[in-house]
Parts: sequence; C-alpha cells; structure tokens
Amino acid sequence: MKIGVLALQGAFAEHINLLRRLGVEAVEVRLPQELADLDGLIIPGGESTTIGKLAELYGLMAPLQQFAQEKPVWGTCAGMIFMAKDIGRQQPLLGLMDVVVERNAFGRQVDSFEVDLDIPALNGLNGHAPFPAVFIRAPRLVSANEAAGATVLARLADGTPVAAQQGHWLVTSFHPELTDDLRLHHYFVNMVAAALAAAPPKAVATG
Repeated sequence: MKIGVLALQGAFAEHINLLRRLGVEAVEVRLPQELADLDGLIIPGGESTTIGKLAELYGLMAPLQQFAQEKPVWGTCAGMIFMAKDIGRQQPLLGLMDVVVERNAFGRQVDSFEVDLDIPALNGLNGHAPFPAVFIRAPRLVSANEAAGATVLARLADGTPVAAQQGHWLVTSFHPELTDDLRLHHYFVNMVAAALAAAPPKAVATG
C-alpha cells in the first residue's frame, strides 16, 4: 500500500508522519505523474484557495479528479473545502463530494479550539475513547446529501456536522494530523485496503 499526501501547501508533513507510524509507505505529491502508483491520497489542511490555484498551475485538477473516481481520497480542513461540490463562492474545487461547506465557519486563527468528538465509525480501533479534534480556522459541513450517499460521521455537541464519508471519499473539518491519535488515519488506511481488495486483478503480461 502506498498513500500520497498532496504537498502543495499546508500540513502535509504531519500526515506523512502519522501514516509512517502506521507502517504505511507515504509520499509527497506535487505533480500529476506522482499519482500514478498511489493507492490513496490525503489532501491536507492549509489555505484552500492557494491549494486550488497551485493545483491548476501544476496541471493537477483533472488528474486529481480522475484519481478520485477510482481510489480513496481524504480531505482535512482546507482539503474538505477542496473536495466539496458547493462552498457558496467561486474558487478552484475538485467538486467530488455531495456536501455543502462553509469556509472559516468557526472564526479566525485566534478562535481555534480542541474538542473531544464521538466518532462511532472509529469504535473498535484501539478503544472507544473520544477523538481529540483540533479546529483551526475550520470549515463546517452545512449539509451532506444522504440521497447521494454522503453520510455524516461526527457532530459537535450543538449538532454541527464536522466529518462525512461518501463511498471512498472522506472529509473532516478538523486536523487529525495535529494529534497523536492515529485512529482516523487507521480508518482511512482501512478504506484504502478495502478498495484494493475490491479492485479487479491487474492483467499479467505474457511473453
């Protein structure tokens, strides 16, 4: 298994460190050809407008969209914005998930906070303890289109959705890579493993 982390801008190194702690081969991705041998991809937090503009500059938009049709992708914070179909404004987006996202919904950098989240999907991955979620200029999920297969995985105490999954796509408003809790990365690794198991076998060339 080989998982890439989009390394155009943002907290990509932290994701790579956690994946490697799980024993997964993890690499930085900046160019379209670096997607070729990956089994999954993480789009990290950072600044979503900058990530989108750099993805356009490096010719990554169409290759990322094509990659995501076949393989698991996880967007955290800015990555969630980049993966959404609707964010209420114009900027470069992959437009993958049937979710509506509001940028900077929890205030500025000084309004950053950490909260323990109940994420039932993680139950069984090293216990049932709450997940320590770090929110930094975070977006929120306004809605997830359940009819299209988008499911909310976690909510704040006031009911605000902050994580969702749609098939082999995963998004979180917060930064799991800024904690020592490996469970969400483990969950994504399991998604990648399931996709690999379901993929048709590759043809073997014969001489």
